[in-house]
Amino acid sequence: MTEDPRCDENRAARLMSMGQSPRNRRELLRKILWIGVWLVFLSAPVQDLASGDHGTGGTVAGSIGLAAFVGGYLALVFRNMGRPFSGRLVVGLIVALGTLATVLCFTLGEHWLGLFCYVSVACGATLPLRVAYGAIPATAGVMLLVGSHVGREEAQNLVLLVLLIGFAMTGVGQLVRTTIELRKARATVAQLAANEERLRLARDLHDLLGHSLSLITLKSELAGRMLPDHPDKAAQQVADIEQVSRQALVDVREAVTGYRRPRLAGELAGAQVALTAAGVTADLPAEPDLGGVPEESESALAWALREAVTNVVRHSGARRCAVEVVRRQTLDGQMLELSVEDDGSGGSGGTHGNGLTGLTERLEKAGGSLEAGRARHGFRLVARVPTEAPLAVGGHPVGSGA
Repeated sequence: MTEDPRCDENRAARLMSMGQSPRNRRELLRKILWIGVWLVFLSAPVQDLASGDHGTGGTVAGSIGLAAFVGGYLALVFRNMGRPFSGRLVVGLIVALGTLATVLCFTLGEHWLGLFCYVSVACGATLPLRVAYGAIPATAGVMLLVGSHVGREEAQNLVLLVLLIGFAMTGVGQLVRTTIELRKARATVAQLAANEERLRLARDLHDLLGHSLSLITLKSELAGRMLPDHPDKAAQQVADIEQVSRQALVDVREAVTGYRRPRLAGELAGAQVALTAAGVTADLPAEPDLGGVPEESESALAWALREAVTNVVRHSGARRCAVEVVRRQTLDGQMLELSVEDDGSGGSGGTHGNGLTGLTERLEKAGGSLEAGRARHGFRLVARVPTEAPLAVGGHPVGSGA
């Protein structure tokens, strides 16, 4: 059984947020919770301070030392989840944490040996793998050495935990670094795609208008020379200029129509983003089969999907939305069917608004149809378009220019 690619996309989106700074309060609280849960190992030092066995001076010094340790640990690990410190500063902070943990253990006793767990976590989460593989056992070794003076049994009980938690955090650290690299790579790909699109647009405009404008310029110069002595020939040149300019205008309009025509794959990606942002669980097809489908039919379905998703997000109050794109054989021939169903109220009270009315006209122009209304558990919109261009008299496809 294969894993749903949509799950991979959602998981990737969550991992992407791990490799960057918090963008809102929700992400900030989530990261604070994820890091703060590890502070459970501070219960022993806190209880030791609260017991009053160290006197006022020892309690105050221990509290200051513990606050400094926790502050350094949180700054190091939390910053690593977004914009990490430089390598030298990371090593310096880890050495400072290890030194502070050693001093606190020697001065306040075995209850403070748990601080070495945090040193191990910091090593695993922030250091490169090769360095972490040596730093984590070294941390365990220092803890055993300190424990031999303040509490051998407690140190032996913690050594396995220090090793396991440190090596486990190497995986988390590697995951954060990988997602940061992934985010940079995706940004680079998006920039390259935008540059390629600009180049394609420039090439298309040059191919469309370069020859026409050159011809218009040449004939304008000829008309200017002929005008005093040969007005009839100049008029012919002007007529040619008009014809060329009209054809250039038609070419530009056709090109712009192609650029503005929505694509079903792009609308599916946009629907995923819009539904997720609205808190609606989206169930969308990964790659619909559009082989042989005319551009006009695909464009009509793309408009239908955009309108349906807009209604779901704005008016339905739905919690779940399912989109399906399938081919069906009907009495009118093979049709490509788009179905959008949600568990909301529908928002329009079962009547067609201006959006659905315009959508119906657009689909009928492409030879398709639209059905929209209440379903068993919500609202359902079904749009159908032919998978082949409709034929006109003479057997030629409509719009083929035959």
